[in-house]
Amino acid sequence: MPLEIERKFLVHQSKWQQVPKPAGELFRQGYLLTDPTKTIRVRQTPEKGFLTIKGISVGAARKEFEYEIPFAEAKELLDDFSVAELSKIRYTILLEGKVWEIDSFLGQNEGLIIAEIELESEDETVVLPDWIAREVTGEERYYNSNLTMQPFKTWKS
Repeated sequence: MPLEIERKFLVHQSKWQQVPKPAGELFRQGYLLTDPTKTIRVRQTPEKGFLTIKGISVGAARKEFEYEIPFAEAKELLDDFSVAELSKIRYTILLEGKVWEIDSFLGQNEGLIIAEIELESEDETVVLPDWIAREVTGEERYYNSNLTMQPFKTWKS
């Protein structure tokens, strides 16, 4: 059973701006199903398409099945079948032997930057870079599927 173990963190924007980083990639992703217990997502990167099925999160872990699909099919699924969608720029950085994926959201979620790190186990120790503001693992409003329904710009402070 494929299992994703991932922690999420808010990023301190001014510190992040000072970080040398590679070029980001535009991700477009939409949801064919958003349910509290499961999601079915289509993602389009600059060159590839993916279909991902995720189960309910229990702590930092959840079942995840991801399959590469043809780019044109990903676009068609997003255009014709997505019930909710978002876009973001993803930066990938290697630190302390671990891959960090930092998403700078666009559109109605602009201003939100989230860093994610996949782990081997939930109790794995992680060295946090100084641009991390605070952990939001398990906070449902930060799930990408929820950001499509309740965008960051609509949140009350």
